[in-house]
Amino acid sequence: MLSRVADSIYWLNRYVERAENVARFVDVNLNLLLDSPSGVSQQWEPIVLTTGDLPLFQERYGEATAESVIRFLTFDGDYSNSILSCLRSARENARSVREIISSEMWQHVNSFYLMVTEAAQSKTLQDLSSVLKFYEEVKMASHLFAGIMNATMTHNEGWHFGQIGRLMERADKTARILDVKYFILLPSVNYVGSTLDELQWMALLKSASAYEMYRKRGQHRISPNSIAEFLILEQEFPRSIRFCIMQAERSLHQITGTPVGTWRTSVERSMGRLRTDLDYLTIDDIIDTGLHEFLDNLQIRMNDVGDKMFETFFALQAAS
Repeated sequence: MLSRVADSIYWLNRYVERAENVARFVDVNLNLLLDSPSGVSQQWEPIVLTTGDLPLFQERYGEATAESVIRFLTFDGDYSNSILSCLRSARENARSVREIISSEMWQHVNSFYLMVTEAAQSKTLQDLSSVLKFYEEVKMASHLFAGIMNATMTHNEGWHFGQIGRLMERADKTARILDVKYFILLPSVNYVGSTLDELQWMALLKSASAYEMYRKRGQHRISPNSIAEFLILEQEFPRSIRFCIMQAERSLHQITGTPVGTWRTSVERSMGRLRTDLDYLTIDDIIDTGLHEFLDNLQIRMNDVGDKMFETFFALQAAS
């Protein structure tokens, strides 16, 4: 497969997944405000911190309020990771490979982008219910794209590149939202174990669509360690970090033809080591290391996998 095509399909899926995850971050914070006890101040800065772009936000908007954060993360066309910008980039990548992807995929990405563009230009998102409905539509449109791709595109190399893009983006965002909750969201250590703390952990699960599956696994207590274990190490839940890395590695080996457990390229080696480490970790190992330190290292390693994906498969395009 041409490196240009592989690169575009990979980033098409990353951008759609990124748009969905930004919608999840904002949506869960809005719902948290509805459930929080009276007198608890709204916290919007941690949501921007999740993206890693807090300095840029402060430079352009100053104070983190509901209105400024929602505009920055959702409709700011000059911010590369806003929902609007992600879908613009997804649409451009889809356009460049229209001869490879299905027509249904192209039509849906185009409609998705136009839906967000119209929302950015309209004055309808003035009340909380309409804002919440909009973010729900963004999440559902992302799910629909994944379903359309699975149902209408041949599961060949291109499809596997798309899978890797989606799964690596999802794993990264799960790590980020877990890290922000554990260290930053509570206004004081005195709140640990409080009603607010429990509400925030529930909100975290809901942001990953994990609340019901966590409960159905028999976890009836809202325990930070159990939640971290579920979102990091659960091998059957599709938004857990371990699941994402496992499935991404399988797609990688489908592309290279190298048997799982062996490697010929640097990206196979990095991905394999990461997956193996997650296979043998326990939540006690993670807590002993420090959850923040573990997640920080995990994000560095996932970024390294992304860099090696570029070097192995996409750099040929830049060199040509």
